[in-house]
Amino acid sequence: MDKIRRFGVSIEESLAGRFDEHIRGEGYGSRSEALRDLIREHLVLDQLSLDGTPAVASLSLVYDHHQRELHQTLNHLQHDHHELIISTLHVHIDHDHCLEVIILRGPNTQIKAVADRLMSTRGVKHGKLTLTTSGEYF
Repeated sequence: MDKIRRFGVSIEESLAGRFDEHIRGEGYGSRSEALRDLIREHLVLDQLSLDGTPAVASLSLVYDHHQRELHQTLNHLQHDHHELIISTLHVHIDHDHCLEVIILRGPNTQIKAVADRLMSTRGVKHGKLTLTTSGEYF
């Protein structure tokens, strides 16, 4: 484990109060824990802004399974990019709708391109991509 470094932060009292309320609501035990998470989040976003960054992601798709040939299209697209796809989970939401969660790993730009293609497929009602890194860079 790395050594701990202490440093001071000067902010307006009203901002500190709002931050304290927020972190209590999130369940943090201290400002330090919350600040560490905020810093990590910023560093992950910074790293993901670089093309080719190794990343992992979850892609959630909600679609109408009655849409003609949609399931086959999504399946073919996933097979075309099998080197990026680690796993999938398929859930029947109701009689008409399905949720598919796809876990991907690879260069961030390739993951984004595959996710954009899947989300833009006709019949997909909603898609959400969440990218992250292993954190090895910080």
